[in-house]
Amino acid sequence: MSVPRRSPEGRPERPNDHVLTSIEICAGAGGQAIGLHQAGFKHLALVEIDPYAVKTLRENIKSLDEWSWEREYCDVLSGDVNDFRPLPNADGSQADLQKSVNFFGRPLLKKELDLLAGGVPCPPFSHAGKQLGKDDERDLFPRMLELVDELHPRAVMIENVRGIKDAKFEEYRRYIEARLQGGRAQRPETGVEEVFDGLGYEVCEWDVLEASDFGVPQLRPRAVLVAIRKDVLGDLKFVWPTATQAPKSVFVALKESMEDRYKPYISAGGEIAELAKDRLAEWKRLASLAADARKDGGVAPTLVGGSKKHGGADLGPSRAKAAWKNLGVSGMGVANGYDEGERKGSQGRDLFGSDGPMLTVEQAAIIQGFPDNWKFTGGKTAQYRQVGNAFPPPVAQAVGKAIADVLYAARVRDARAEGERRDALPGQGASAVADSLDDRQRAGV
Repeated sequence: MSVPRRSPEGRPERPNDHVLTSIEICAGAGGQAIGLHQAGFKHLALVEIDPYAVKTLRENIKSLDEWSWEREYCDVLSGDVNDFRPLPNADGSQADLQKSVNFFGRPLLKKELDLLAGGVPCPPFSHAGKQLGKDDERDLFPRMLELVDELHPRAVMIENVRGIKDAKFEEYRRYIEARLQGGRAQRPETGVEEVFDGLGYEVCEWDVLEASDFGVPQLRPRAVLVAIRKDVLGDLKFVWPTATQAPKSVFVALKESMEDRYKPYISAGGEIAELAKDRLAEWKRLASLAADARKDGGVAPTLVGGSKKHGGADLGPSRAKAAWKNLGVSGMGVANGYDEGERKGSQGRDLFGSDGPMLTVEQAAIIQGFPDNWKFTGGKTAQYRQVGNAFPPPVAQAVGKAIADVLYAARVRDARAEGERRDALPGQGASAVADSLDDRQRAGV
């Protein structure tokens, strides 16, 4: 076990003075994790039950330079979040977090984590499902609340589908808020109204964000709850992120990748080259027309990841397929890549169908806002489900940045208050720490 790092004066250095730590449950293939990482958070654990998504997380953390911190300190845990144990048990059994000991020099402590985040499963509240809410066995809000109580992080972020904001779930939302910040609500298990003390949080926002407002070429509304511990928030104010840029059209987002897909056939010459030119030109015509004429700017409908119970991957129900057709894309399936398409002889379906080209997994990832260097593991269907079920990284980044701003401001405030209570120690005292954190905020760290 490594020992705690020490300052130049020899006293133990508090890692959280310089790093915002996070744990994410239901991490999927990393959409939210990427966005929070871009916002400045460092992950101590990513918990996910799907083995393909787990491998995707591990492979990217292993290979990408920007994830070197997580290579050393983050556990990617494969399993049911109900079995996840972030802290040592009272009986002395070890926590599931192993690598974080190398960072802290000891196990993680209660109230030490900066952010607990999770995109809990959407089927209980999805318009595409039966909307059973609290009665659905896949509802993991109760487990999220247990982890909030156990870890008592400085901030909480929960993402779900827009459906959870429907009127039929108002009472359940009130219960979740009461559990976090206190208040009167019906307990879901009994239907009896109670007064809850709360877990010490203030629910700063629970609203719907539209992905297209953050540069994602897709209509993907997501409900996001942000709660910050009351002793951390104090007199500070959480500022909900607003639109960062105009919607990006599917035409702009996919133009280069579509040209790359048709290029080998155009280069081949002959009849196939003429067909490829015609199909590419038709896609460009329809996609650019949608970008110019449609009120939504020619963005895509919401990608649907689907479930293991329902066959292969496609781009959603009939209405979504019709929207894709207007963008020049066939929504009847997901295309193979070039090499796989040539081997299977599927390019007639994938690229040259009368309804337009099908999207590849890589193009679906562009529609979700994933960075180009993030790769997915498993077969085509498994990869597409990882992409289709993801929280768009740019949206997660925007929310994460808003949370990080509050957490850094709270550190500056608390460090200055500490400096006023006592004389500064030799070297870097509390006021110097506050100045350092202030500099980091101004630099956008």
